[in-house]
Amino acid sequence: MIYKIPKTYFLVSGVSEGYTPLNAFDGAILNAGIGNTNLIKISSIIPPHCKEIQPITFPQGTIVPTAYASISSDIPGEIISAAVAIALPKDDEQSGLIMEYSARGRRKEIELIAKNMASEGMKIRQQETKEIKPISAEYKVKKIGAAFAAVILWE
Repeated sequence: MIYKIPKTYFLVSGVSEGYTPLNAFDGAILNAGIGNTNLIKISSIIPPHCKEIQPITFPQGTIVPTAYASISSDIPGEIISAAVAIALPKDDEQSGLIMEYSARGRRKEIELIAKNMASEGMKIRQQETKEIKPISAEYKVKKIGAAFAAVILWE
């Protein structure tokens, strides 16, 4: 099998201004510390027994499984935010859940929505939540800006 079940995760966020929305996104992932990697967008499950670690630096070109939220805007002065939230179950034998959300608005509001989404997702799974861990980023656009928040799953 080519894919392994991740054993660790970490959270990152970043913001940037750019020449185009894609350049702003690229700058935001660089600002988050995961630039120069190949992000693979994944759906939102934390495997059982997965442990949080401090962010690591990957070799350039590494393929990195990532659950993320991002937003870009070309409206000067607009506030944009991206957030992810991890809901961890009380039962360590069960998987956790990641929810991603981005929108125009303040970081605290967007982060709260992501946390509420994670909580609701655990209820749907009939799992009791031990803890919810969020991370978010907020940016006031100058010309073209981006905000990015992510959970990185790793070996």
